[in-house]
Amino acid sequence: MALKHFELLLFVVKVLIFGFPVLVHCTTDANDVQALQAMYTSLNSSSQLTNWKSNGGDPCGESWKGITCEGSAVVSVQISGLGLDGTMGYMLSNLMSLRTLDLSDNNIHDPLPYQLPVNLTSLNLAKNNLSGNLPYSISTMVSLSYLNLSRNSLSQSIGDVFHNLSLLSTMDISFNNFTGDIPSSFSSLSNLSTLNVQNNQLTGSLDVLTSLPLTTLNVANNNLSGWIPRELSSVPNFIYNGNSFDNGPAPPPPPYTSPPPGKSHRNRTHPGSGEPSTPSSGGQPSESDKGMSVGAIIGVALGSVVLVLIALLALVFCIKKHQGKEIGPLASRGSRPPNTYDIDAEMQEPRVKNMAAVTDLKPPPAEKLVVERLLGNSGSIKRMKSPITATSYSVASLQTVTSSFSQEFIIGEGSLGRVYRGEFPNGKIMAVKKIDNAALSLQEEDNFLEAVSNMSHLRHPNIVSLAGYCVEHGQRLLVYEFITNGSLHDILHFADDSSKTLSWNARVRVALGTARALEYLHEVCLPSVVHRNFKSANILLDEELSPHLSDCGLAALTPNTERQVSTQMVGSFGYSAPEFALSGIYTVKSDVYSFGVVMLELLTGRKPLDSSRVRSEQSLVRWATPQLHDIDALAKMVDPTLNGMYPAKSLSRFADIIALCVQPEPEFRPPMSEVVQALVRLVQRASVVKRRPSDESGFAYKTPDHETIDSAF
Repeated sequence: MALKHFELLLFVVKVLIFGFPVLVHCTTDANDVQALQAMYTSLNSSSQLTNWKSNGGDPCGESWKGITCEGSAVVSVQISGLGLDGTMGYMLSNLMSLRTLDLSDNNIHDPLPYQLPVNLTSLNLAKNNLSGNLPYSISTMVSLSYLNLSRNSLSQSIGDVFHNLSLLSTMDISFNNFTGDIPSSFSSLSNLSTLNVQNNQLTGSLDVLTSLPLTTLNVANNNLSGWIPRELSSVPNFIYNGNSFDNGPAPPPPPYTSPPPGKSHRNRTHPGSGEPSTPSSGGQPSESDKGMSVGAIIGVALGSVVLVLIALLALVFCIKKHQGKEIGPLASRGSRPPNTYDIDAEMQEPRVKNMAAVTDLKPPPAEKLVVERLLGNSGSIKRMKSPITATSYSVASLQTVTSSFSQEFIIGEGSLGRVYRGEFPNGKIMAVKKIDNAALSLQEEDNFLEAVSNMSHLRHPNIVSLAGYCVEHGQRLLVYEFITNGSLHDILHFADDSSKTLSWNARVRVALGTARALEYLHEVCLPSVVHRNFKSANILLDEELSPHLSDCGLAALTPNTERQVSTQMVGSFGYSAPEFALSGIYTVKSDVYSFGVVMLELLTGRKPLDSSRVRSEQSLVRWATPQLHDIDALAKMVDPTLNGMYPAKSLSRFADIIALCVQPEPEFRPPMSEVVQALVRLVQRASVVKRRPSDESGFAYKTPDHETIDSAF
């Protein structure tokens, strides 16, 4: 008996030793499986993906087409040239071990996902129909060595996201619609040998590329200008035709004296030749050459005298400034203690030049560096931690485009001031927010430029872009892109035209777009950005009813007056989460609660607080929450303007998401990434059953004859 027990034990040990590695090898990591399933569901032409499954399956053990594994981890997805249609899915960031992603030469569309696998070394999405701009998550892909996004429909500015990509050796973003200057972070690409940016709409100069070890550079057919830097003449394969470069090579570095009037740019060298200009006769100096030499000597002498005078003036200025600091803050600026500011920040932060991200909106001719903060009460000057990537405007230029901020140009008003419609000379319409100085405390006033810097770096297709700012003559203004169709609040609650009622599909799409905006703020931005004022009035809709979240990053300037409102009002009514009324603490989970309230608005068509209704129905959250899981009650809650034109399954799932978001305990509310996934699954269930070209976007004004209802939605 003991021998049998020993043999049984020995058998179990053998199974554990020899069998377990086999099991591990054949079973793919659950996160990888989930991400590939989501991709498979999102790609329409999935018949080309042999062995792939939308549920279950083992990519590594079952040899899914184009999948390469190491152990249980998926390390490569290469499915190029298969005619795949649809989108890339929403869970790519789950592929933590993925090093190669190649979906090139397909028909994949929609915006480029902004959460990409972080450990990629090679990313090839060329020859698709991807739109939007470069995702911020590229900045975290520190192992990336190959990036090809060419021949898509990508647009907007390239984005300053390359600071950490020192291993990148090849980048091709050609044949897109990128605008703006080449980002300054390109200078950090210390291993970049091949750069193709041809056939875009890029502007500015090539100066940022001068330190790169390039062997191939193609900048043809853009709107680039200025001198071609001398350093680029040594690049073996340099193509630059189809731009507006100045003739000849770049001038020598300063100090630089312009040539005499007789010298023409036409005699300068070709950027790639490296040969000096031809002398006027033989090898002998001409009379003009002699005269030029005498002039040069006189110029050097005069220049030396000027330099000495400038040095003396600078010394006097520094002495006076030092004395001023010892005296203390100016009496006219108040009596704030001198240690209010972060002196370490002043000492350590470098001086950085302003970068105009919106190049078609011209800044005023004389602008100061944005890193110099306004003179504080202590007499010190704070410095920015990062450059502002938005255009600086003068007050005069903004007065001109708003007719001196006239009443008829007002398009909105918030806690910080009024918003005006601005008609710029180039034909662009922008929204100009004029900050009411009374709304800013002294500390908030000094933090204005820091907030502007942070806002200027927010880039997402569902977030209103900050295009410019103004800090002149005591005025503070913000310039935003103009969104044409007004706010979600107005369309839901004040639309007189019944033809402009949002269809059910459009409401789901609005919820998904704004959820993605919050996900970006909470989970992509570092550190996380809490909106603090998420409401339907801050969700703007464009011509296709795509949502754009406004006022992102303004929480740093918003006066904290909500605490003055009664606890009952803030905690139970409106958009604010209960914990804010109880403790004054506002977190990302408070934003999730507010998002749930907006979803309730979309479902019911009711305002969050409506005193015109009977007392039991005045608070939308109180009235609706108990009914969210009751199918019959839910049907009665739906916005009556929909006329019953909605799928019951979609309605129920939509209500389930709301119930999770508006839970009173913040720790039980889901992160926005889970909300996004739930909404994407809701949309995908519809697209699997029925997909029409006219329904791709899901945005349409409702008309009784053209409403699309998907039974599986």
